[in-house]
Parts: sequence; C-alpha cells; structure tokens
Amino acid sequence: MAETATDSSPDRGGLVLTALILVAAVANLNLAVANVALPDIGKAFDSSQTTLDLIAVGYSLGLAASVIYLGGLGDRYGRKLMLVLGVSLSVPACLLAAYAPSDVVLAGARILGGLSAGMAYPTTLALITALWSGAPRTHAIALWSGLGGAISSLGPLLSGLLLQHFWWGSVFIVTLPLAVVALVLAVLFVPSHVNEGTDPVDHMGGVLSVLLVAALVLAINFAPVPNRARLTLVLAAITLVAAAAFVVRQRSYRFPLYDLRVASRRIFWVAALAGIIVFGTLMGAMFVGQQFLQNVQGYSTFEAGLSILPAAVFMVLVAPRSATLVDAYGARVTLLIGYACCLLGFLVMLLLWNEGVGYWAIGLAYALVGAGVGFAGTPASHSLTGSVPVSKAGMASGTADLQRDLGGAIMQSILGALLAAGYASAFSAKIAASPQASQISDATENSLIKSFSSAETLAQRYPQHSSAITAAAKSSFLDGAHWAYTAGVIAILLGAAIVFFLFPGKNDETRLLDAYRRHDTATEDEVV
Repeated sequence: MAETATDSSPDRGGLVLTALILVAAVANLNLAVANVALPDIGKAFDSSQTTLDLIAVGYSLGLAASVIYLGGLGDRYGRKLMLVLGVSLSVPACLLAAYAPSDVVLAGARILGGLSAGMAYPTTLALITALWSGAPRTHAIALWSGLGGAISSLGPLLSGLLLQHFWWGSVFIVTLPLAVVALVLAVLFVPSHVNEGTDPVDHMGGVLSVLLVAALVLAINFAPVPNRARLTLVLAAITLVAAAAFVVRQRSYRFPLYDLRVASRRIFWVAALAGIIVFGTLMGAMFVGQQFLQNVQGYSTFEAGLSILPAAVFMVLVAPRSATLVDAYGARVTLLIGYACCLLGFLVMLLLWNEGVGYWAIGLAYALVGAGVGFAGTPASHSLTGSVPVSKAGMASGTADLQRDLGGAIMQSILGALLAAGYASAFSAKIAASPQASQISDATENSLIKSFSSAETLAQRYPQHSSAITAAAKSSFLDGAHWAYTAGVIAILLGAAIVFFLFPGKNDETRLLDAYRRHDTATEDEVV
C-alpha cells in the first residue's frame, strides 16, 4: 500500500521482526546450501550438468512456482497459519534431500522444499507490510532484505564446513535447528489475522501460475540438452498457453489472484522486473562461482564457501544505508547504484576469473555483487509493497519473493544452460582436434562432455591420460563460464536501462504513490 503519514510499529516489534527474519532465513539458507555441494553430488551420482542445474534450481523453482498462489491463500485464510505450516514442512523436505537415494529424488526433494518455503516466505514480507507503516516499514524491509540476503550468502560457508567432515547430504539439514527456533518464535510472537481479506481465492488462477512458472524454468534448463528439443518445445508451448490463460482468467474473474490492474502500475512492474534481474545475478554468481572455485581453482568446499563471505558482509553493511538513500533520493537512484555494483562484479568475473587468479579478484567480485544486492534489494521490495493496497499485501510480498526466486531460477537456469552448452561445445572441439580423436569412443566422448565431474571421474579411470583430461575439462569449463558471465552482464545492462528510462524520479514517485493510495482508499470505501 502507499506510504501513509503515520509511522507505526506493532507491539513487541523487535521480537516480531526477529521471528519473521528467522523464518525468511530458513528459506534463504535452504536456497543457498546446494551450490557448494554440487561437485560432490555430481561425483556421488555421476550426474549430468543439466541434472546438477535442476538440483541447484529446484528450490527456487518450487518457491517461484507456488509463491503467488500460496501468498493469496495466506491473504485469505491466515498468513501466520501458512507461515507455521511452511516452516513445519521444511523439516521433512530437508531430511528427504539429505538422504536422497538418487539425484532425481534429490531434485524432487529440493522442489518440495521450495513449496514449503512458498508457504512461509511470502508471509514474512506481507506481515511487515501489514504491521509496520511509514519510515519504520522502510527500515524493517531493509533489515529483512539485507539480513535475508546475507544469511543466504552464509549458506555456502556453512555447507563448506560441513562437507569437510560429513557427506554431501549434511548441507541439507543445517537449517533444521534454525527452523525449530523460527517456528517457536513465530507461534509465540507473530500476530494472527492482520488485515487479511475475505474474498474467495482464485484457485484456477493459482494452478495456472504454478504451471506457467514451472514450465518456463524447466524449458530454459532443457533447452541446451541434446535430444531434448521436443521436450523443450512442449514446455515452451505449455508456458505460452498457461500465460495466456492466466491473463484471461485474471482479467475476467471478479476476485483475481493477481490483480493485473495493480501490477500494471509503473512503480510496481518496473520494480518487480528490476528485482528479478538483480537478485538473479546474486544467485547466478553463486551458482557458477562455486563450481569454478572447486573445479578450476581447486578450492576445498570450506574455502569455496568462505570465499563468498564478502557478499554477505557488504549486504549487511549496505542495506541500512540503502533505506536512507531511498528516503533521501528515491528508489530509482538507489536501484541504479545497486545495478552499477552488480555490473562491476560481473565484469570482474568475465575479465579476471581465469585459472590461477588470486583471491583478491574473487573477493572483489563477490563484494561488488553483494553491495549491489544490498543497495537494490530494499527499493525493489519497498516499491512493490508501497504501490498496492494493504488487502493485496500477499500479492506484493509474493512478487517480492518472485524477485528473488524467479530471478534466481531464471538466471541460474540461463547461466547454467550456457555453462553446460559452452562446456560441451569447447570439449567437443578439443576432442575433434585431438590426434587421438578416432580412438575415442562415443561413450567416452559423452562422458567427457556430460559435466566436469563426469570428466573427472573418467580421468581417475585412466591415470595415464588424467592430466590431459583434467586440463581440457578446466579449459572447457572456463569457456562455458565466460558464456554465463557475458549473459549476466547483458541482463544487468538491460535491467539498468529499464530502471533509468521507466522508473520515476523521487518527486514523481511520491506523487504516484499518493495517487495510488487515494485511489485504493476510494475503492475500498465504495466496497464498504
């Protein structure tokens, strides 16, 4: 809803906000823990790069696909109820992932975990929107955004530490103690039934939204896989049909799940798109970076996790200053500062991240991306919640969550697809140029181009060729990674252009938010 002149906070606001941040932390940690373990998972199951991509993106997929629908259910039937159910369901989902007997089951467990987060995570921002107003809301969102992102960045560090001593599945149970604490605090301190709606839930729209997002993400993941062209086309067709049906449903149904009239507001849709790109760059950087550090640089899992710490530190340091910038200069300027930092981070990756590069370049890239997300996260979420009526808080918070999770799913899928395609293309070219090309069987070639971990396994079987195979795999991985970094740079530039040309400046932003608030108040009075 638009900012009002009154600043207000709930009773025991510190405890309430702590509970909401911890619930979000469970989702954020589960979102981030898989990346460090991907090389170990690949070795354990001899997984293809595409399967590893699905394991990495599965949690984001489950969360992004369900968050709009489940946010609507929370608006109607109780946000606290959805929050408690989601945190509770995360426990069996984590256990299933930790003890998965195959990589396919693991991918499914990650999707289930994302669905549990889809219940809990959107309610955190919806409750902040409903319980706080004015400047306290801006600062509460800044803490929620900054600490949430920082906790997500700490996931790889905790995972790396566990992988030094335990099996790959240990990374998926690291959040269980935190889930218990979050659940207790939520039950005790989070208020029930705050500004919730009474309109019926659009279940058909919810199913279409799930189908739309799931088909889109899966189509991106399968696009570069050999012999999967038909599947990719089917998924793309499902995406288009579901998108068209969803739009028709939301425009014609009296109680739409996702109010397209509100979503068409300039502050809302530009902020949504801006957030999708900026949060996606963070997840994409972690996804490709963790594999680069372990596969090419030879970092241990702990060292690889520790390397991300600058991102977490800068997100925590920058987030409160981001709220101050929003108040002083508006969301547009703050978003552009965030985009500039993300762009510099990806340029460092593209130009400097080669085999043997010093840690200074790795830490610098992560620090820049972390600062970028810290600057941009607050205005992106603040603009969404500020441009909708309080009765649509679930829609706004669901969209804010989509920024992170659909952005992460899409960017990881695109970057992962380019990584897989670039790796396979480069390795195939090396095989074709090799003097021993005629002696390499199709089965061996398929293993070499399948993924880095598959090539590494093959190198262990043939110690006489181990050095050559490993060197070719590292070189091919770097080629694929450069494809991914280039795509990241392009995405950031496009997002920055959209914000620069289409997001209003501070005075126009204030005027538009006031107009939205007056319109929403008048509409609610007419209904009453």
